[in-house]
Amino acid sequence: MYSGAAAAAGPPRRDFISVTLGPEEAIGVGGYNNSKAWRRRSCWRKWKQLSRLQRSVILFLFAFLAVCGVISYTSMGEAWKSITNKSLDEQRTEQEIPGLKLANPAVLPAPQKADANHGDYPELSLQKPPKPPHVRRGPSNLQIKAPRRDMRLKTRHDTIRAVEELVEADKVEKTEKSIISWRGAVIEPDQSTEPPSSKIKEPEKPSSMEAEDQKEPVPVNERQLAVIEAFRHAWKGYKEFAWGHDELKPLSKSYSEWFGLGLTLIDALDTMWIFGLKEEFEEARKWVANDLVFDKNVDVNLFESTIRILGGLLSTYHLSGDSLFLEKAKDIGNRLMPAFKTPSKIPYSDVNIGRGTAHPPRWTSDSTVAEVTSIQLEFRELSRLTGDEKFKKAVDEVMKHVHTLSGKNDGLVPMFINTNSGQFTHLGVYTLGARADSYYEYLLKQWIQGGKKENELLEDYMRAIEGVKKHLLQRSEPKKLTFVGELAHGHFSAKMDHLVCFLPGTLALGAHNGLAADHMKLAEALIETCYQMYAQVETGLSPEIVHFNLHAQKGHKDVEIKPADRHNLLRPETVESLFYMYRFTGDKKYQDWGWEILQNFNRYTRVPTGGYTSINNVQNPSNPEPRDKMESFFLGETLKYMFLLFSDDIDLINLDKYIFNTEAHPLPIWVPA
Repeated sequence: MYSGAAAAAGPPRRDFISVTLGPEEAIGVGGYNNSKAWRRRSCWRKWKQLSRLQRSVILFLFAFLAVCGVISYTSMGEAWKSITNKSLDEQRTEQEIPGLKLANPAVLPAPQKADANHGDYPELSLQKPPKPPHVRRGPSNLQIKAPRRDMRLKTRHDTIRAVEELVEADKVEKTEKSIISWRGAVIEPDQSTEPPSSKIKEPEKPSSMEAEDQKEPVPVNERQLAVIEAFRHAWKGYKEFAWGHDELKPLSKSYSEWFGLGLTLIDALDTMWIFGLKEEFEEARKWVANDLVFDKNVDVNLFESTIRILGGLLSTYHLSGDSLFLEKAKDIGNRLMPAFKTPSKIPYSDVNIGRGTAHPPRWTSDSTVAEVTSIQLEFRELSRLTGDEKFKKAVDEVMKHVHTLSGKNDGLVPMFINTNSGQFTHLGVYTLGARADSYYEYLLKQWIQGGKKENELLEDYMRAIEGVKKHLLQRSEPKKLTFVGELAHGHFSAKMDHLVCFLPGTLALGAHNGLAADHMKLAEALIETCYQMYAQVETGLSPEIVHFNLHAQKGHKDVEIKPADRHNLLRPETVESLFYMYRFTGDKKYQDWGWEILQNFNRYTRVPTGGYTSINNVQNPSNPEPRDKMESFFLGETLKYMFLLFSDDIDLINLDKYIFNTEAHPLPIWVPA
C-alpha cells in the first residue's frame, strides 16, 4: 500500500505494463494498418467476398461511366473550340469594321474570284459556281437569262454526237434509246416598261442561266435528229464551196453574192445555237469576228439586210450573251439609217452601207409596203439594247404615218408607197402575198413585243383580219378548202402565194395572246389548205403560187398550178405555221405533216455533195429541175421551224417570252409590270 511515510522514505517508483504481441499482430494480419500494402490487401479481400453477380454489376457501371465520360469530353471540346473560333472571328471583324457585331456569322466559304482571263470559250468546271449577288443585267428594261455558252453548246453538241451513234445502232438492233439534249436559251423579261433612255450607254451582257433554266434535259427525238442531219448536210456544202459568201450553189459547187456579207452564215447563227452545234457555231463566230466587215462600197436592200443580218445578230446576242454580235448589230444598224432620210420619212429601199447614201430602185421612187413596215421589231430592239432612241423613232414614225393613210380597204393596204409623197400608190390591189404579207404580221408582233400597249397597232391588225374575211376568203372545190385570194380593182382572184401560209401561224399567235377565238378556227382551216398545197402535188412540195378551183370539175383537184409558178424555193411559211399550230394545240397531225415535207425536201432537193437546192418543177418527180441555189432562209427559217415543230419542249424558244421576226430570229418580248 502507498503511504506518505513510504513516499518520504525514498525516490518515486515508476510502473510499467508489459504487452506481448502474438505472431499475427506482429505482422499486421487481421489488424489495422494504414500502409498501402495493407489497403490493397483489404480491398482485394472485400472484392473477393462479393458474389459474382455483384462484381459484374459494378464492372458494368464502371464501363458505362467511362463511355459517358469520353463522349462528354468530346462534346465539350467541340463547343469550346467553336466558342474560341467565334470569339476570334468577332475580334478580327471588329478590328476591320469598328463597332460592328456579327449577329449571324457566315458559315459558307467565300466564293473564289473568277479568272479574269477566260477567253471567249472558257473551260467549265463540273462544280456549280456559287450564285452571285443579284445584279440587274441585260438591255434596258429587260432581265435576260441567256444560257451559259459553253455548257449549253458543249452539252448539246456532245449529246448529239452520242445520239447519232445511238441512232445508227438502233437501225441495226431495232431498239429504242432515250436521247438527251439541253434546250436552247430562255429569256425572262424584267418587270419594267420604261422606255429606253436617249442617252447612249454601254451594253450589258445578258445574265447567266439561273435555276429556272436548270431543268431536266429534254429528249431529242428521231425527227429532230433528222433535222440536225439535214442542217449539217447543208452546212457541209456551204462550208466547202461558199464559205463567207451569201448563198451556196450546190450543183456547180460554187456561190452567188447578193450583198457580199455572208448572208447564209449570219442567218444560220441562232439556228446552230438552238441545235447545239458547238463546233459549227464557234467556227462561224470566228468568221464574224475576223471577216465580217460592213465598211464596204455595196448597196444592200434595207428590208432584207434588216431581217437577215440585223435580226440574226440581235437574236444570237440574246441567246449567247456574246457582245461581239451586239457590236456588229450596232454597226449595221447605224449604216442602214441613211435610208430614212427622205421627204416623207418613208425609207428608201436601198442603202450603200459604205458611203452612207440611200436611194429607191432605179425604175421607181416607190418602196413596197411590206418592206418599210417589217423592219420595226429589229430597230426597236436595237434601241432598247443601246439606249439610242433614233432607231426606234425612225421606224415608229413609219408605222404612225401608215396608220393615218387613206387608200386602205377595210384595213387592207396596197402594195406600194411613195418615198417622196408618203402616199400609197397602185391603189386598188390587195393581197396578203408578196409586197404586203409581213405588214400584217408585224402589226401583231409589234403589239406583242411592246407589252400589248400600242393600241393603234392592234386596231390596224384587227381591222385588217376583218378585211381579209370580208374580201379575200373563199372556199375551193371539191374539198372546200378555205384560202386567201387577191382583190384587184374589185375583181377577186383565186390566186394564193405560198408566202400567205404565214397567216395561220400569225392568227394562232394572236389567239394565244387573247384575241378573238374565231382567229384560231380560221387558222385551223388555213393550215389545212397550206398542207394540201403540198399533198396534192406530185412531189409533195408546194409551188410558189397556186390557183384554187372555185367550181367542181371532174378529174380536177382543188389546186391548179401554172407553168410559171411551179418552182419551190425551200420556203418556210407552211412549216412556220405548223410550228405555231402544234405549239398551241398539241395536235400531232401538224408534226406528221411537217415530217412529210422534210422527207420530200430530202427526196427531191438534196444534193449528194452537200446542200439543198431550189427546184423548178414540183410536178415532175423524175426530174424536178434543180435550180442550183440554196436560199439563206432554208437554214435560218425552214430547218429551224422544223426542229421546233418536232420538239415537245415549250421552253425551247418559249412563245410567251420570244417573238420571231419575219426571218425566224427570236427577239425578247417586253413584258409589262
